[in-house]
Amino acid sequence: MHDKTIRIAIIGVGNCASSLVQGIHYYRGRDPQDAIGLMHWDIGGYAPGDIEVVAAFDIDRRKLGRDVAEAIFAPPNCTTVFCAEVPPSGTLVRMGRVLDGYSEHMAEYPDARTFLVADAPQPDQAEVVRVLREARADMVLNYLPVGSEEATRFYAECALQAGCGFVNNMPVFIASDPTWAKRFEAAGLPIIGDDIKAQLGATITHRALTDLCRKRGVTIDRTYQLNTGGNTDFLNMLNLSRLKSKKRSKTEAVQSVAAIRFDDENIHVGPSDYVAWQNDNKVCFLRLEGRMFGDVPFNLELRLSVEDSPNSAGVAIDMIRCCKLALDRGEGGVLYPPSAFFCKHPPVQYTDDDAYRLTEAFIDGTWKEKLAEVAAQRAAAGGT
Repeated sequence: MHDKTIRIAIIGVGNCASSLVQGIHYYRGRDPQDAIGLMHWDIGGYAPGDIEVVAAFDIDRRKLGRDVAEAIFAPPNCTTVFCAEVPPSGTLVRMGRVLDGYSEHMAEYPDARTFLVADAPQPDQAEVVRVLREARADMVLNYLPVGSEEATRFYAECALQAGCGFVNNMPVFIASDPTWAKRFEAAGLPIIGDDIKAQLGATITHRALTDLCRKRGVTIDRTYQLNTGGNTDFLNMLNLSRLKSKKRSKTEAVQSVAAIRFDDENIHVGPSDYVAWQNDNKVCFLRLEGRMFGDVPFNLELRLSVEDSPNSAGVAIDMIRCCKLALDRGEGGVLYPPSAFFCKHPPVQYTDDDAYRLTEAFIDGTWKEKLAEVAAQRAAAGGT
């Protein structure tokens, strides 16, 4: 490892982690002009291949004790293998803390489709902090299942105590919770969140179409986003009690760019069903109904099919490098521009155009000036 290595700890070695680790090695050694699928080749002098996994936690017995390079291909992971030759990392997957990270209904499904919780001793906070410190992790990436409220807060606390940044890829509100945000700021540690927004996924497409209608003077009266998939994420979300924060995150991502907020009964955004044979393929059905010039009605329907986990990995690679850039600069607390651009439920919502400009300014170090400019434009337009 060279002096530009970014040392990450992964919580949850599932499909998303698999795509991330595969991607790190897939792009390592490639020429920038051949690097299809990345938003940025270079962020602060860091390329995708500069990332190393130095610690990993999971609760599935088929992954524990295995090198991360092997564990990412173990069941129930079912994402596309686009880089089969991942070299050993030297990092073994450790037993994690279960808490509410496992939903009991998943025990009713075949082993190849669900989590098999290990009976190994679970680490307490002191043990996780020790591992993070000894591994000299720069940051912790949270890939826990939707609904893991207690488990997410456990690992966020561990990151704070270990002196690590925190990248919250799932919809438990840490970055967008003022109490947690202030704690990370006081500790001088950066945080990006909450709930990763895929590279070209259902939510970003829904936002783009909603924003397009707003800019073109088209009124949307009602809309829905229905998603199906066959990975453990969709299986986990069959337990509707775990979906409160997920639905709120996805719905607010669309509401925030609408010309006028929809009444609750006129917007439905969220996972809809588990279809095992889809594996990691996610199919999204979007519908917008509204009125154009002269109150003449229109409707738009769209079907989007994507491999779910690689769709998030390119975004995660940028989040990791932005977090490291903040660490290098000594910036703590919420990183507002990357959170707005890369996440569905950031502390402050911006249009995707503004979030993009702010993130570019964050990367080149001028984001505070750009933030003041965007804030003035929003105030002039009657926003906040």
